[in-house]
Amino acid sequence: MAATTDDAPAQGVQYELCFHTRADLACAFAFPCDASGCVDLDALSDQARRDYLFARMVVGPLFLKPAVRQSVLH
Repeated sequence: MAATTDDAPAQGVQYELCFHTRADLACAFAFPCDASGCVDLDALSDQARRDYLFARMVVGPLFLKPAVRQSVLH
């Protein structure tokens, strides 16, 4: 079955999973993800993968629950 325009993502739209700090609500880490917040760990560099795993580990004490945000390519 072919995807309709409602099913297909808008051209140039990407998503990031953002980890906000508890102290000032700044986005300390952001990782490319899909619209539901799934990060492809195999696509990350070694350093980004370590940062992602660290950020996931300290949700609660240091970071708020991560949020998906949309970013449009220019």
